[in-house]
Amino acid sequence: MPEQTIGEDVIYYAVHRDPEACHTLVLIHGAGESHQVWPGALRNLPGATVYALDLPGHGRSRGRGRSSIAEYTDRIVNWMERVGLSRAVWVGHSMGGAIALWAALHNPEWVAALVLVATGARLRVSPLILEGLRTDFPRTVELIVEWSWGENPPARLVEEGRRMLLAADPAVVEGDYRACDAFDVMDRLGEIRAPTLVIGGTADRMTPIRYAEYLAAHIPKAELVRIEGAGHMVMLEQPEAVAKAIRSFLDRSGCSCDSPGLWKDPL
Repeated sequence: MPEQTIGEDVIYYAVHRDPEACHTLVLIHGAGESHQVWPGALRNLPGATVYALDLPGHGRSRGRGRSSIAEYTDRIVNWMERVGLSRAVWVGHSMGGAIALWAALHNPEWVAALVLVATGARLRVSPLILEGLRTDFPRTVELIVEWSWGENPPARLVEEGRRMLLAADPAVVEGDYRACDAFDVMDRLGEIRAPTLVIGGTADRMTPIRYAEYLAAHIPKAELVRIEGAGHMVMLEQPEAVAKAIRSFLDRSGCSCDSPGLWKDPL
């Protein structure tokens, strides 16, 4: 699978190319995760070229984790430059959604649209988790896993999620959660001009559905899709429902390569 060296980082990514693609998507995972949190229904989305990357220090990527949402955003822009992408639909889960929001505010020329999955305009983290990631990583992972799933999730997926977090560098995971805790763009959402799809699970305990509702109410070109019974890992719990929502969002634009409409330059 492809890798891209950028300074001290080696960024791993998977890519699926549809020969008739009208859209380019970049999938951005959340805190302590990797590109594997994106199910095949999204990584192989029809009508799209889809990139799913591992952030520095995560999954198969090498390098150090970052301490702020802004630093992660800058690295993704660097990576897009290296792989020849000029604009894309930024699809972010949790911390990845914060990264996508930051890009829409600070690097809008790189953002064709946003898909914000189980995230919020502010991502305050419980001090119990922040302290626990430093002092008792395994026990804190169990707490995160407990809060990450909705109603009756498949045991196999829960176990895979647990293994992914336990395999991560505790310092990187702690840095991710501290970056989330410092993130707050609640007062700036009205500046975002990119068309936006917000997806939230009604049983999400990490970023409750009210977070998604706030985003949809305050981003000018936003719409909200609620996934009933899903938790924070909504795209794994109900992949077809999430993929359907994203496909519908993209289809309403026509082809982003030659149709203004939804994809009109947000600048």
